[in-house]
Amino acid sequence: MPATLIVRPIAPTDFPQWEPLWEGYNTFYQRKIPVEITNMTWSRFFDAYESVHALVAEKDGQLLGLVHYLFHRSTAMIEPTCYLQDLFTAEAARSQGIGRALIEAVYARAKEAGSSRVYWQTHETNLTAMKLYDKVAERSGFVVYRKLF
Repeated sequence: MPATLIVRPIAPTDFPQWEPLWEGYNTFYQRKIPVEITNMTWSRFFDAYESVHALVAEKDGQLLGLVHYLFHRSTAMIEPTCYLQDLFTAEAARSQGIGRALIEAVYARAKEAGSSRVYWQTHETNLTAMKLYDKVAERSGFVVYRKLF
């Protein structure tokens, strides 16, 4: 009998398996995240006063994917908006529905929180992920601008 994929909130004991997924995500986007930011990000998941949340996809005790999301206010609506910030699946576990399961789990959490919108962004070169995103959401048409300091 094949193991069932479980999507669940992250637990403090998940750090040893979460960290390589987090590093994989950052490597994919060619980001070098200092250890103090990784540690702060991790601690935020367990701080009741923080709006940052994390879910993991697990099969047979092995973490195969992660998603981080947060809620924020908007000037265009009363209810909170949900921003899906990070989504990553281990390379060996891709094309198995894990990314979709993680997105659907964020949708469920957003509905529970009273949010009417979940949004995210990806790099224009992330064509593989965009094939999934085009199936589970619609493109907003907005272009992201930023200024780094």
